Amino acid sequence: MTAKTALLQGTQLLEEGRILAPRLTAEVLLAHALGRAREYLFAYPEHELQELEWLHYGRYLHERLQGKPTQYITRRQEFYGRNFRVTPDVLIPRPETEHVVETALKLAGGPRRLLDIGTGSGALAITLNLETHATAWATDISPAALAVAEENARRLGACVGFAACDLASAIAPASMDLVVSNPPYVPLKDEPGLQREVRDWEPRIALFGGPTGFDLYDRIVADSPRVLRPGGWLILELGFGSYAYVTALFGAGWTDVQVIPDLAGIPRVIAARRP
Repeated sequence: MTAKTALLQGTQLLEEGRILAPRLTAEVLLAHALGRAREYLFAYPEHELQELEWLHYGRYLHERLQGKPTQYITRRQEFYGRNFRVTPDVLIPRPETEHVVETALKLAGGPRRLLDIGTGSGALAITLNLETHATAWATDISPAALAVAEENARRLGACVGFAACDLASAIAPASMDLVVSNPPYVPLKDEPGLQREVRDWEPRIALFGGPTGFDLYDRIVADSPRVLRPGGWLILELGFGSYAYVTALFGAGWTDVQVIPDLAGIPRVIAARRP
C-alpha cells in the first residue's frame, strides 16, 4: 500500500462517513501515522506503508469516523503560530480566540503581570507570556487541564504559574495588569444542537456556561475589579449572541469599553479598563 493509495482510500471512507474536509483530514491522519509532515506525502507518494503505519492509519480513520476530533487523535492544534498539545481534558483552541491575543497586545501594551482565567490548554497564557514577556499566571478548576497546560508551557519555553482554583479565587487583590479569559459560554439548552465532535468529545466543564451561557461572564466581570490594578484591562472572548448581555455588565466601574468583531463581523472580543 503506497501513501498515494492510502490517501485515496482514506478520503473515500471519510467522504462516505460525511466527515468535513475529508481529503485534508486523511492527509493529516496519514502524516501522523507515518510520523512525518504532510509535505512528505506529496514529495514521496510512492512511500510503501509498513504494517504498523497501516494499522495506526486505520485506527485513526476509525476514530475520526466515530466523531473523535482530528486534534484529539493527533494531540496537536496550532494557535498563534505555535503547536499546542491537546487532549480530551481541554477545549481545542479555536482560531477565533486569537482575537483575544491580538486585542491584548494592542490595548494592554506591555503588562507586567497577566492572568488567564480557565486556561485549558494554556493557549492564551502561554502565548501572551511569550509575546509580552510579562509574568503570567493561569487558573483552571480542572487539574487534568492544568497538567496539559503545564506540559505545553514547558515544551514551548513559557514561564507561567498555574493554580488549581475556581476562576480567580486564588489570585491576590490588585495583582494583575491584564486579565483574559475564554470562558465557557454555550447555553445548556443548546447542547442537543452541537456538532457531535463538540458535544460528545470536548469537556463539558469548558463548554457550558449554565442555562443561559452567561454564568461565568457574570462572575468574572464581578470579581475582576478585585484582581486588577488601577488602569488594568479585562479582555473576554464573546460567545455567539452574548454581545448585548455582556456589554451591559460593564457599568460605572469600568471605562474604555470596546467590542472587537471577528473576520465575519461577529462581535468576538470585549475589552474594558478599570479606572
